[in-house]
Amino acid sequence: MTTTSDRGTEATAAPGDRVPFFPPDLFHEDRDTLLRLLYEIGTGADQKFILGDHTRRFEDALRARLGATDVIACSSGTSALHLILTALGIGPGDEVVVPAFGCAPLAAAVLHAGAVPVFGDIDPRTLTLDPADAEARVGTRTKALMPAHMFSVMADMPRFVTLAVTHGLRLIEDSAVAQGAVLDGVPAGLWGDAGLYSFVQVKSFGMPGEGGAVVTRDEETARTVRMLRNHGQDGVHRGLHHMIGVNSRFDEIQAAFQLHRLAGLTARLERRARIAAHYTEHLAGLPGLTTPPPGTDGRCYYVYTLLADDRDALRDHLSAAGVDTHVYYPRTLPEQAAFAPVAAAARPGPGLPHARDAARRHLSLPVHHRLTDAQVEHVTEAVRAHALRTRR
Repeated sequence: MTTTSDRGTEATAAPGDRVPFFPPDLFHEDRDTLLRLLYEIGTGADQKFILGDHTRRFEDALRARLGATDVIACSSGTSALHLILTALGIGPGDEVVVPAFGCAPLAAAVLHAGAVPVFGDIDPRTLTLDPADAEARVGTRTKALMPAHMFSVMADMPRFVTLAVTHGLRLIEDSAVAQGAVLDGVPAGLWGDAGLYSFVQVKSFGMPGEGGAVVTRDEETARTVRMLRNHGQDGVHRGLHHMIGVNSRFDEIQAAFQLHRLAGLTARLERRARIAAHYTEHLAGLPGLTTPPPGTDGRCYYVYTLLADDRDALRDHLSAAGVDTHVYYPRTLPEQAAFAPVAAAARPGPGLPHARDAARRHLSLPVHHRLTDAQVEHVTEAVRAHALRTRR
């Protein structure tokens, strides 16, 4: 690989060294800044530790970067989902179509709002909610569609916009993993009524803690979310509660730290994109493997995920070669004990063959920006060696 990482030549590891899935030194270069902010904010005269000036400036910076009407920082991506559902009036008696393959909050947030998740199958190539399958599951109680961007690929948002308009539904864009991604000129998060980002450490714009943000083009949705995150207060008149809200406030130290790191986000995302392109160039077409769709439009490179016919054998081979990998969703959501009763009680619908296949075959490779070129080459060659050896 001819591109360079941000670690310098002194950090270059020999191919035989272990390649971490998540970087253990993610914030190493920002350590002094983090400690300085901790001291300055911790000893500041105003003793403001949540929803202060740093949070406001962080929200303003994201708003300007996106071209959104508003950005509301909150305590996590999961909380952002719940805030959006509540702000849009989704609750008991409503159904929300969600992908059957994905993270637990897709279903849990809907249930916490009092509504019922209806599980839809995924596109076998993009691994995101299949618009045609989602439409087949729309019923009289359906209130919203909630596609989620998955791994390195955005969902087919133009088709979901059309579906939402055709059926008079709300469109919630789970863009937690997709900060920086753009599809047809529209940033991830701004396709529907509202979207969200997660800032947990492992995400593309992760931080040393929990955090998230709601993004929207709608002023009323933003106003409601802003009150809901702070016990129903409007942020002006403390102690006056206009609605029943929650504690989903954002930390001032984290806001200041994210503001510091925002300037380098584009370069970090570009590094991830180059690594992903290298993987695809050298792994596409190998027997028994399916790589993500190529290209850059609608790509987020949170993680790089293969589908492998012999997933477990490939995982063992890579582990023996010193490459850490990750299986995110070994079961579909309806197969999880937490959601099986909901799925069992659901009205009859099509099966979920593609979601089940993805759960059985997916394997994610390291793609973070801290990887050296030598490490990327080592991962690539290790995957190739297994695929070519097992198909002789």
